[in-house]
Amino acid sequence: MPISRRVFLTWAAGAIPVAAIVRRAHVQAVAALRTQTAPATTLRALAEVVLPSELGRAGVAREVDAFRRWMSEYREHAELTHGYGTSRIRYSGPTPATRWTSQLDGLDAAARQRFGALFAALSRTQREQLVRETLATATLDRMPGQGNADHVALALLAHFYGSSEANDLCYGLAIGRETCRPLAQSRRKPLPLRGDT
Repeated sequence: MPISRRVFLTWAAGAIPVAAIVRRAHVQAVAALRTQTAPATTLRALAEVVLPSELGRAGVAREVDAFRRWMSEYREHAELTHGYGTSRIRYSGPTPATRWTSQLDGLDAAARQRFGALFAALSRTQREQLVRETLATATLDRMPGQGNADHVALALLAHFYGSSEANDLCYGLAIGRETCRPLAQSRRKPLPLRGDT
């Protein structure tokens, strides 16, 4: 049975504000992670305990900035690269930023309840303990894609381990995976990372 124009317009009028609300929530969540608000501070404190310590403070800050940039550029229903050997087209899902900022607020609430302080004010050991307890129920057989991660801690890890820097750190060499090198350098072996012997 064909739908009438009136029914269609009524449905469309109701659907448009929902999409606008979701976009606005995404923008607000990303903005909260960029400023000096509690979620931004908690995100940095979380990164310090889940990312490899070999990165140092500067490396962790760089990764947090890259993660924020990825989040701010996230677009719902964007066409994704299809896997090798399949022609099935996949699209990105709803923004995870709103869920992740709620999880950061949840870490702060758990830290306050357990230790009487915000997550960022806790010792590294206390933060690690809270993160382990939070992720204890997660069932993983592999690293999720960052957009599909159930928790912001896993999203940070997935974002980092998909990066060129993680690849370099793994091998201890300046490989520069997925970076553009001049053709003349293609035969040259990668150099050791600075600080390596």
